[in-house]
Amino acid sequence: MTGGPIAGAGLTAAEADALIRNGVAALQRGAPREARRAFEQVVAAGGDIAPPWLLVAQACRMEGDEAAERDALERLLDLYPRHVRGLVMKGDLLARAGELRSAHSFWRRAVEIADAGDPLPPQLAGEIARCRAALADGAALYAAHLRDAMAARGFPAERLGPRLQEALAIVNGERQIYLQQPTSFYFPGLPQIQFYERTDFAWAEAVEAATADVRDELMAVLADTPELPPYIEHDPTVPHRTHRLADNPAWGAYHLLRGDPVPGQADRCPKTLAALAHAGQPVIRGRSPMALFSLLKPGAHIFPHHGMLNTRLICHLPLVVPPGCRLRVGNETRAWEEGRLMVFDDSIEHEAWNDGQSFRVILLFEIWRPEIAAEERAALTALFESIDAFRGGPPDMSG
Repeated sequence: MTGGPIAGAGLTAAEADALIRNGVAALQRGAPREARRAFEQVVAAGGDIAPPWLLVAQACRMEGDEAAERDALERLLDLYPRHVRGLVMKGDLLARAGELRSAHSFWRRAVEIADAGDPLPPQLAGEIARCRAALADGAALYAAHLRDAMAARGFPAERLGPRLQEALAIVNGERQIYLQQPTSFYFPGLPQIQFYERTDFAWAEAVEAATADVRDELMAVLADTPELPPYIEHDPTVPHRTHRLADNPAWGAYHLLRGDPVPGQADRCPKTLAALAHAGQPVIRGRSPMALFSLLKPGAHIFPHHGMLNTRLICHLPLVVPPGCRLRVGNETRAWEEGRLMVFDDSIEHEAWNDGQSFRVILLFEIWRPEIAAEERAALTALFESIDAFRGGPPDMSG
């Protein structure tokens, strides 16, 4: 817009621009009343001139007129609800008034928008960092309040079971909610459990007791095959998978069972197969049982992903575990311990790290979800085999 007159308004665009520049200069000189008068003239002009509500709010703040500042910020956010600086200022105003819960909601929204957008100018980036720190402090205070209040009512932390502890961690923002999101097949009605406890399975001790024998067979394999094939290999019959470790031996695999014993590999590990027999794996033509040695080289990171279906659980028998190796499933991270089974739902987002100085190897296999009844398992077996018959073969279920 040029400096021509504006219909129904007492200012030209050039005059409004001059008033705004004069008001900004007054703010910089520490003269908020003068600045406010200039900005309010532009607001009163109406017409096609955009009201400088942010500048009005800044002048009101300097002048100490919180009621006028609140009004200006509300008008600004009515017009521009994603205005980051306006959201920060509204949070600050509410915090000064002692309305911390409301203040946190505005700061949180400002941080969310800032994180999702383009890089911010340095001053505004500093304001967002301040909001982020205030939110963290507020979350810590809230968590402490809940712990103290629960203890005062007879429920100290040590009395709460794992589910209640997780619920408290979620409500106070310490943990995020993760749910089953299988990429291929979803079976409804199953509980959302990230890690199962090894003591939930009667066969676990028998498998763990074979750790030394299984490790011996693994080391014999590695002596002959020091570089295992990549865990994820590109199949030329399907589009390229976008997995960052596809065709990368940093995550290696030596398959023993892929529906049937893998020729030339399974027969090298008879004690491993005998140990697996205790677990009662699914038997689904072309798919299961499934078992392999999974090797992760030092520095490797398996990025967050979901498994293909939620009708199974993945089991890890750790065989070689240097310090610095861990697995996150949902909102919980656990370290592998040699000879101690780890059982989890891989349809929930999970990732793994080897920050150690040598390779990590586990025996990986699958079992039925214990909540699925025998009749349902039989029906699911028929369903999966029927799906594979239509598609011309099973998918790779090990990922």
